Amino acid sequence: MKRDATQKVCLITGGSNRLGREIAISLAGRGYSIFFTYFSSEDQAKDTLEEIQGMSPSSSMAYCNVSDVSSILESFKAFKSKYDRLDLVIPNASNFYQTPLPKVTESDWDSLVNTNLKGTFFTMQEATKIMLKQQFISRIITITDVSAELVWRRFAPYTVSKLGIQHITKIFAKEFAPHILVNSIAPGTILHNPDRDQTYEKEILAKIPLNRFGSPNDIIRAIMFLIDSEYITGEIINIDGGRLLY
Repeated sequence: MKRDATQKVCLITGGSNRLGREIAISLAGRGYSIFFTYFSSEDQAKDTLEEIQGMSPSSSMAYCNVSDVSSILESFKAFKSKYDRLDLVIPNASNFYQTPLPKVTESDWDSLVNTNLKGTFFTMQEATKIMLKQQFISRIITITDVSAELVWRRFAPYTVSKLGIQHITKIFAKEFAPHILVNSIAPGTILHNPDRDQTYEKEILAKIPLNRFGSPNDIIRAIMFLIDSEYITGEIINIDGGRLLY
């Protein structure tokens, strides 16, 4: 199907499931053509694409291992073969698991830091090459984590990677203003994990002043706010129910 040249285009990494999927579907409903990447969940990606194309037929997907720069370049090659504009980029692909400090391995470090920080950086870098050639303002919204401002004893590589994303968000915002608006959203505890220990959940809830976990809609509302805003760049928006006040 031939795409309307005026239709806005959003590129999302890690868009096949969980938060990335919810964001992609919401933006498709808002009229965006969606190009999302997936890594290990091709079946889920196909299901997500089918739902998105029901609202935005020109949407598509591609495999990408964001920890590998050559894979990022291949995904952008696939993107440019289909679309002639790029309005919004959301580097969402992320890896998360516990790494007790004395037992952190090089493999753990590479898995977390390369996926989260390196992947975000080089996705943003490739996106700016397209965006700077356009005659309109475009946007990048990174996804970080409130843990970047907390001290989590069992998550050092993860929290370091998320703090790094916050820093490069500000660097890109300063470097590419006024052509590209670059901001970050830092979720608190958003997606309920049915396998999580209930005692642990109670401990987390006790540290959230609003006394509830967040939902994907809380993140999506913030994204829509940033899409509509024209005078915000270089900001980190915490969506955490007040967690950082604890």
